[in-house]
Amino acid sequence: QRKEENAEYKDLMASNGAAKEVILFAKNRLQKFYNPKLYKAAPKAELSKEDRIFVNNGGTPPPTEAPGGIAGTGISVGFAQMASSSSSEVAPPPPPETMEAYTKKSEESNGVMAMMDLLVKDLDKEMT
Repeated sequence: QRKEENAEYKDLMASNGAAKEVILFAKNRLQKFYNPKLYKAAPKAELSKEDRIFVNNGGTPPPTEAPGGIAGTGISVGFAQMASSSSSEVAPPPPPETMEAYTKKSEESNGVMAMMDLLVKDLDKEMT
């Protein structure tokens, strides 16, 4: 029984860690669009001394390993997508045509960013 509980716990912690990583990655991508000052760019690949000399003398940099995971982000997750039980044979009706008032980007992003912060806090609370 304890081995089963331990396996469940480890699985839960791995899933929560992966979910938190995905949320933080998505939040950073949204920052790039909504608030570029807060966006943190991915770190550049560090070349070895020999590779830098080779590149500085006109050579091409060595090929880098392609990132795996979700859509080439490098985030590997063990999530499984289950098929939905609703029938997808009937197309949804078209959305109504409306004109919305102009809003600043920061105003519409505040709710999304706050929701992501809440999700990360909940995951942290569950993981401790």
